[in-house]
Amino acid sequence: MDSSFLKSSILQFKYYKELGEKTIEQIPETQLSFKSNSETNNINTIVKHLSGNMVSRWSDFLNSDGEKEWRNRDDEFIDTIKTKPELMNVWNKGWKVLFDTLENLSNEDLNKIIFIRNEGHTVIECINRQLCHYSYHIGQIVMIGKVICGEKWETLSIQKGDSENYNSLKFSNEKEIKNFLEK
Repeated sequence: MDSSFLKSSILQFKYYKELGEKTIEQIPETQLSFKSNSETNNINTIVKHLSGNMVSRWSDFLNSDGEKEWRNRDDEFIDTIKTKPELMNVWNKGWKVLFDTLENLSNEDLNKIIFIRNEGHTVIECINRQLCHYSYHIGQIVMIGKVICGEKWETLSIQKGDSENYNSLKFSNEKEIKNFLEK
């Protein structure tokens, strides 16, 4: 396998990080603890969980189990975050560990076996697993953001009713081979 898998994976993770950040930017600090009911998580706890997962999974990635003994997963679901800067520090801590690890992997590492809770995964499987997990939770953050912002929500993709214009612009360009996330 060539380096396109790693490059594509890193771009996808960056894309979802950006979606989360663009959502959090739109939400007033006072609403980061908003929960629609007692069974849902708020943005603060989702971010704590994502960061806790990232730090655990991607620290000492090729050498130790992804579920570290020092991780306190249950604490991730207790809202202790008080400010947006604090939230962003927690957010960035997890992403830094993830990107530092991914950017230092080689193609030779992709078929190595790593463990998460004693279950073996190839590095490729682990990357795919975590990409799906993180995009799931970032989708939750986006949905909560839409609920909180209501009519003030600034879309993160193609505006409703603008698909024809968007496609027209895309199809007016020459065909090229590149990841859709590359500018």
